[in-house]
Amino acid sequence: MATNTIPDIRLNDGNTIPQLGFGVFQIEPRDTVAAVREALGVGYRHIDTAQMYGNESEVGQAIRTSGLEREEVFVTSKLSNAFHRPDDARKAFQSTLDELRFNYVDLFLIHWPLPTLYDGDFVSTWQALEEFKADGRARSIGVSNFQVPHLKRLAAETGTVPAVNQVEVHPYLGNEQVRAYGREHGIVTQAWSPIAQGKVLDDPVVTGIAGRLRRTPAQVVLRWHIQRGDVVFPKSVTPERIAENFRIFDFALDDDDMARIGALDRGESGRQGAHPDTFDWMPA
Repeated sequence: MATNTIPDIRLNDGNTIPQLGFGVFQIEPRDTVAAVREALGVGYRHIDTAQMYGNESEVGQAIRTSGLEREEVFVTSKLSNAFHRPDDARKAFQSTLDELRFNYVDLFLIHWPLPTLYDGDFVSTWQALEEFKADGRARSIGVSNFQVPHLKRLAAETGTVPAVNQVEVHPYLGNEQVRAYGREHGIVTQAWSPIAQGKVLDDPVVTGIAGRLRRTPAQVVLRWHIQRGDVVFPKSVTPERIAENFRIFDFALDDDDMARIGALDRGESGRQGAHPDTFDWMPA
């Protein structure tokens, strides 16, 4: 395997996605341009943002001024919880394109299913995203934080299988039921909070493997995600950490390492974020 060569994963619609990306969740807009420019300089070619992050404009600016062609960078954004009604979703999606100053995004997601809001109707929201794919403004469409029952409902009531499902996954929450459904139905899993908000980095299993391999705990955990076949997008504003997180393709974990990290799974007690069945936060 070539050093720092990022593999592409083929999606169910024929498009491809870089397996390693750079996330901008909780990066302040004033810091986003510099962070994304740094990531692109290191070699990242996949940037993950969202309407609710408030930094789409800065992501677009960083890419436009990076010296790279638009087609060289895979860009994901996500629909705000405030705009699930189809007409609102259409306006919000155009707003994303306007903020980025692009005429398309590579991937657009429903950020949360919100089953307790909008009369439980995320299906009509998904059908709006199908329109964005049909007219070419979203090259691929997918979902985020969807549980298996949510995915089954989309399969029963719509004609397009999500290309990806972006969910919380890390050694303390393997989210295996959702990942298994994805494998069975051609839905790529993207792992958010890949290091459990840093909590897993002090775990003795992780630090022991890191010491033996002369790698950092973060590199070990990110490599675990890669070898499991998921897409992962760590985030940082520190140049050294941005570069460190990129250097995960010149070593491998053996089967025992993979099993020991996987055995750290705590099920639901390991979840760091909100549960998708009950999450109902709406931006102001």
